[in-house]
Amino acid sequence: MKPFLMLLVIGLSAISYSLSAQSAFDKMTNEKMSKIILREGEDVEGSLGRWQFKYHEFQLFVITDENANRMRVMTPVIEEKDLEKDQYKTMLEANFDRALDAKYSIYQDVVWSVFTHPLGELTVEQFKDALNQVSRLAENFGGSYTSTDWAFSSGQN
Repeated sequence: MKPFLMLLVIGLSAISYSLSAQSAFDKMTNEKMSKIILREGEDVEGSLGRWQFKYHEFQLFVITDENANRMRVMTPVIEEKDLEKDQYKTMLEANFDRALDAKYSIYQDVVWSVFTHPLGELTVEQFKDALNQVSRLAENFGGSYTSTDWAFSSGQN
């Protein structure tokens, strides 16, 4: 029994090391993100860690901080002063079940569609999905308030 346990421990250690080595190799960086933005966006401006560009008719901003391992994709939606009273509640409800990974936020008197994530753990597909979700959430403001075709069920009928 002891040889089996020893082999199991060694095998799990090797798998764990392999996965962590793979994760470090695939880590998202500003350089990788820049290449994606140049492929996916139009009229790209900025530099590593700070970009703005047109994506599906929306002006997107991407900001990263490699030292803090954070990134943010965002686009302005509407000025806060133009919100109708019931839209505050609808945005909060959407953040719970329809906005998924992108969320509505208010900063400096503007409603934003925002996606935040740890930078290094972000995959290429997640980043592309973030661009889509942020633009769709902005597009669907005042309507379905959704960032995708999918909604998280609350379990209530």
